[in-house]
Amino acid sequence: MSHVVTAAPPIPGPVAPPPPPPVRPVRLALLAAVSLAGLVVLAAVHLTQGTSEIGALHLLGLRADEDTWRVLVASRLPRLLAGVAVGVALGVAGAVLQSLARNPLASPDTLAVNAGAHLAVVAAAATGLALPIVPSGGLAFLGGLGAAAFVLMLSAGGTAGPTRLILAGTATAFALHACTVLLMLLFQRETVGYYSWGNGTLVQGDLRAVTQMAPVIAVGIVGCLALGRRLDVLALGDDTATVLGLHVRRTRLTGTVLAVLLSTAAVVIAGPVGFVGLCAPVLVRLVAPAVPGLYRHGLLMPFSAVAGVVVVLGSDVLLRLVMGAQAGVDVPTGVVTSIFGAVLLVWLARRHRDAGPARGAGSTALARVRAAGFVRVVVAASGVLVVAAAVLGLLAGDAWLLTGDVANWLAGRSGPAVTYVLDQRYPRVLAALLAGAALAVAGTAVQATCRNPLAEPGILGVTAGAGVGAVTLITMFPATGLVAMSAVAGGGALLAFAIVYGLAWRGGLASDRLILIGLGVFTAGTAVITFIIIATDPWNTGKALTWLSGSTYGRTAAQVVPVAIALLVLTPLVAGQTRRLDLLALDDDTPRVLGVRLERTRLVILVAAALLTSTAVSAVGVIGFVGLVAPHAARALVGGRHARVLPVAALLGALLVSLADTLGRTVIAPAQIPAGLVTAMVGAPYFVWLLWRTRVRTNGR
Repeated sequence: MSHVVTAAPPIPGPVAPPPPPPVRPVRLALLAAVSLAGLVVLAAVHLTQGTSEIGALHLLGLRADEDTWRVLVASRLPRLLAGVAVGVALGVAGAVLQSLARNPLASPDTLAVNAGAHLAVVAAAATGLALPIVPSGGLAFLGGLGAAAFVLMLSAGGTAGPTRLILAGTATAFALHACTVLLMLLFQRETVGYYSWGNGTLVQGDLRAVTQMAPVIAVGIVGCLALGRRLDVLALGDDTATVLGLHVRRTRLTGTVLAVLLSTAAVVIAGPVGFVGLCAPVLVRLVAPAVPGLYRHGLLMPFSAVAGVVVVLGSDVLLRLVMGAQAGVDVPTGVVTSIFGAVLLVWLARRHRDAGPARGAGSTALARVRAAGFVRVVVAASGVLVVAAAVLGLLAGDAWLLTGDVANWLAGRSGPAVTYVLDQRYPRVLAALLAGAALAVAGTAVQATCRNPLAEPGILGVTAGAGVGAVTLITMFPATGLVAMSAVAGGGALLAFAIVYGLAWRGGLASDRLILIGLGVFTAGTAVITFIIIATDPWNTGKALTWLSGSTYGRTAAQVVPVAIALLVLTPLVAGQTRRLDLLALDDDTPRVLGVRLERTRLVILVAAALLTSTAVSAVGVIGFVGLVAPHAARALVGGRHARVLPVAALLGALLVSLADTLGRTVIAPAQIPAGLVTAMVGAPYFVWLLWRTRVRTNGR
């Protein structure tokens, strides 16, 4: 036999990166000139807005007087410089974070940097620490850095995809926000004014914050610019960057620290101004195809800084132009930037190509089979626990009762004191039980339909829609009736769901796209709720926090009726679709082969989930994580078949919210912790564990 000798393949050496597109100096100079001219005009308009009349002639010095200069120096100029500093810092931070994660949705908001910094500052205020500006900035930096590191760890550095990054950041931010709100509720006197500040306000009493944070921002920007060449190489991919001699981990660590430094400096100046770090780099990248070379970080970061200033000042100008001068004082600018950022998030999500369903609610769960006897034991035990939780809810509170008191009350033989207490408590217990069950059933349906184990009813935009409707009605008509409240909340929920579903539909319903669009609508809805409350009743922080945190306080028996009706009507509807839910949890092809009308079934189930969620929100406010935790716990107990999961999830959801409500009104009685904050503190760690477990599985494949 003859042997053919072949030459060994050459050992690959360092691969030179493809040459970047050449910079077109004329186009670049034109873009720079237009940007600077636009900034000058925007700054001039910004200075003319306010409660005192200062026009263009005053700015040009033709009609200047002492009062004019006093207003400019004491109020207008600090606000303008704060907007410039915040825009520059967040624009550069967003560009760096998106490049490090190679993810267009990375930003100080989606990485929970703002939430971590906000919590650190509020915690210091709650404990009575009156820190100067620079130490306060250091504390905010530590909080933001810890949150960002945690989110990046859960999302594999952000490279696992935009959906995972958004879910990890949202869950972490939600948990941190719950802790922040709890501190503001418990220490209202010490944290007065922090609710409005926590939404990002440019109102400044003087220039101290800007002048003391300006050197920090300058250091951060210089560091990021020095990192620009490394970020260009990192954009080629980790493997290629390593071959070219780049220390990838060190670059990521340095870039993250610098981006967090810039973000927390912005938080110290104006509070968490939402989504500027997301919008600014995206706007620059939209222009980049027309200006070759703009993708280079040496140019991307400076222009992102300019875009950040345009977003911040433009939002502030728009706010005062539409709402009047006083709105600039009452309404935080961050509310407007959050709405703008949510719209941009939806637009990016519509362009996003679905990466396929996340596994865990699908075939893997369905493969786990439990014996029928074991399932019956689980259902019976869950039912007993729900009854025990209901009894505990009646007994516990600022005044503890005995089971004999409850028995006498049920028989109509209790005294006036016991009767008064139980008449106040039983509607709260019922509201918690029924709302928890409704959210759990909705969560089970959403996870199966979206084939994403990390989904929950809030991603449909239903929670935000119902909240906007209810808060608007409460604000405009404080003495509104139950029927009107339920109708408006339900209508808002269905409208929000229709928007999410319509925007997510694109030749089919992609799981990732639905989640991203739903989160965008949720963000916009939350910003609108904050805007309504602050614009109409800026000093009533308790009203905002109680509603947005989920509470059964002051509930009546009549307010529970819509939730009970929704459960009685819609739960059998969802239960009748359990076999189809099993098929939907697998893939799109299997249901079609077996004759299931996929889109019609999916729409019916999601509408039912939307209605269940809206009635729960109208009864108890916004309560998160129940629709996520209860279905997961049910699947862990009885397997993945939805005929078994549905009843167990409903019982576990009722149990979770009931215990959360009882704990919230007992542990620090007579003060109370909203049930939504307690469920967030329980549900967020569970959600983090789910993300970590799926991260380990992904890396292990």
